[in-house]
Amino acid sequence: MNVSDELYQQVILEHNKKPRNFGKLESPTHSAEGYNPLCGDHYHVFLSVDEQGKIDEVTFEGSGCAISKASASMMTQALQGKTTPQAIELFEQFHKLVVGELKPNEDEHDLGKLEVFAGVWKYPTRVKCAALSWHTMSGALKKDQEPVSTE
Repeated sequence: MNVSDELYQQVILEHNKKPRNFGKLESPTHSAEGYNPLCGDHYHVFLSVDEQGKIDEVTFEGSGCAISKASASMMTQALQGKTTPQAIELFEQFHKLVVGELKPNEDEHDLGKLEVFAGVWKYPTRVKCAALSWHTMSGALKKDQEPVSTE
């Protein structure tokens, strides 16, 4: 096992065991439900966005595999204080990362610690796990009424 694989496993296990920003936000301005019918991952994402479009707070609740929970946990940390356009840009970068289109050592990006998900593209069934909360967050910002699905 190489160093990046070991780091990936440690980060996933840590965020799965102790997810950050887990729970329902009392008065969200935006929220959405996300569901992966293939594996049963099911989350709600809640955001509080101010009048200037800055994300003051983001939380999530639900259940899923270690990868989906860790991704949701790290997403909430990454989005705190970002503007909604920055959040969408980060979503697009993250999606490109997990499908193997963004090479973190070669391509410009703002992913920071989210780079740990760079190897997920090698496991196609896990890509949807890692991306579910991000698609749900995007759906929340678009005020989608229907649950976001990975299918």
